[in-house]
Amino acid sequence: MSTSVTSVTAAEGSASRTGRMAVLGQNQYGKSEVRVVKITRDGATHHIKDLNVSVALSGDLDDVHYSGSNTNVLTTDATKNTVFAFAKEHGIESAEQFGIHLARHFVDDTAPITRARIRIEEYAWDRIAPSEVGSRFVGAEEVQHSFVRNGQETRTAQVTYDGEGVEVLSGLKDLTVLNSTNSEFWGYLKDEYTTLKEDYDRILATDVSAWWRHGWNGGGTRRPDWDRTYAQAKKHMLQAFAETYSYSLQQTLYQMGARVLGHRPEIDEIRFSMPNKHHFQVDLEPFGMSNKAADGAVYYAADRPYGLIEATVLRSGAEARIPVDMTNL
Repeated sequence: MSTSVTSVTAAEGSASRTGRMAVLGQNQYGKSEVRVVKITRDGATHHIKDLNVSVALSGDLDDVHYSGSNTNVLTTDATKNTVFAFAKEHGIESAEQFGIHLARHFVDDTAPITRARIRIEEYAWDRIAPSEVGSRFVGAEEVQHSFVRNGQETRTAQVTYDGEGVEVLSGLKDLTVLNSTNSEFWGYLKDEYTTLKEDYDRILATDVSAWWRHGWNGGGTRRPDWDRTYAQAKKHMLQAFAETYSYSLQQTLYQMGARVLGHRPEIDEIRFSMPNKHHFQVDLEPFGMSNKAADGAVYYAADRPYGLIEATVLRSGAEARIPVDMTNL
C-alpha cells in the first residue's frame, strides 16, 4: 500500500473515531533562530562559539490544536532559555554535540515531547594576529581576544532524537569555489531551443551546500570527533573540486562525494546542492578585440537564472535518509 493511501486511511479512521471532519496531521513547534555566543576564557586566551539554533518539538500535542489546552506545551520561551542555559552549563564543544545535549534533554526530561529536532548554523571567527615585532604596543603579545568573522562558509548541523536513537547530520552552505580552467561542457542533447555553445575551456564555479549523515546513532560505538570530521570532509570536497578535470558539474559533484566517503568511514551519505554560477565570455569583437580563454578572457558573471545540480552520494549498501529538500536553495 502506498504512503499516501496509508495516510488517508489513517486520517479517515481517526476522523470516524473522533467525529471530526478534519484531523490533525504532522505537527511541530519550537523556537527558531536563537542566537547564542559563548566565550570561553583560557587565561588571557579567549575562544568563541557563535551559533544560530532552531528547536522543533513533536509529541502529545493534539489537545493544544483541537481545544487550545496548553497543558502539554513547553513554551517556546523556555526552549530559548534552555539554549542559553545549556551553553553555560555544558559549553559548546561543537555544534553537533551541543545539539545532542539539547535534543536528549527535551525528549528525556519533558514527558509530552517524544521527538526533538535541533538545527544549528555556526559562524566561524578567526583570531586577529598581533602586529609585527617592533611595531607592537606594550602587552600586544598578550592579545588573544580579538577576532574577525570568517566569511568562507557557514557550518550547519541537525540533530534528531526520538528517545531511542540519535541521527546527526552535519553540513555547510555558501562555500563558494571556482576553477578558472580544466572544465569543459560539450556533447549535450540539443533541440530546436538550444542556443548554448559548446565550451572546451570554461570557468566552473558554484556555491556548495552539503549535508552528510554519520553512521553513529548514539549507541555504544565511539562517537565521531565532530570538528575533525567537519574539517576533513570540507578538505576532501575542496581537493576533489580542484583535482577533477570536469566535463560537467554533475561529475564534479559525484567526485566530491566519493572522495569524502572514501576518506571518512564515519560518514554514510552526503547530499549536495550546487548552482552552476555561469561565467560567459564577453563578446569584444565589436571593439576589435579578441577574448579567448587561453589568452586570459574577460567574463560576465551571470547572477540568474542558473543551473541547479543536486544529488546524493551513498556508501554502497547504505540507506538514503537525508531528505531531498534539505539542500534546496
